[in-house]
Amino acid sequence: MFRFTATPTLVSMDDLELAGGRVIPAAELTERFDPSGGPGGQHANRSATRVALSWDLGASAVFEGSERDRLLARLATRLHEGVVTVEAGESRSQWRNRQLARRRLRELVEEALRPETKRRPTRPSRAARRRRLEEKRRRSITKRLRGRPDIE
Repeated sequence: MFRFTATPTLVSMDDLELAGGRVIPAAELTERFDPSGGPGGQHANRSATRVALSWDLGASAVFEGSERDRLLARLATRLHEGVVTVEAGESRSQWRNRQLARRRLRELVEEALRPETKRRPTRPSRAARRRRLEEKRRRSITKRLRGRPDIE
């Protein structure tokens, strides 16, 4: 099934839409279905409801240049031979697990694309410095009192 987006391109329902109008085509996504395991008896043992959704980031044509480099750097710990995989198996429904896996992949990619905010260094306030020094003095007195008593 196809639908039209705000842009004049045709988007399949199986395509993964990202923020900013980006689309990962369904042809680049691979789904694998397995039994979910855990409790559930015969249904869990016989139904392939767990979904593993994979996207070959290394071979993808969706991102280029600095965006591709940012994705590869930020998702490096999740990549296996250039492929990022997310899994979902919480639901008894394969359809629901597919939706969860797609949402997880979308959030993962969007988070990795988000630019880092620069840290602005701050200074402790005068009151905070005073409190810190006062606490150090109190701690010093406490430790001094733990020492051996002076016998004169």
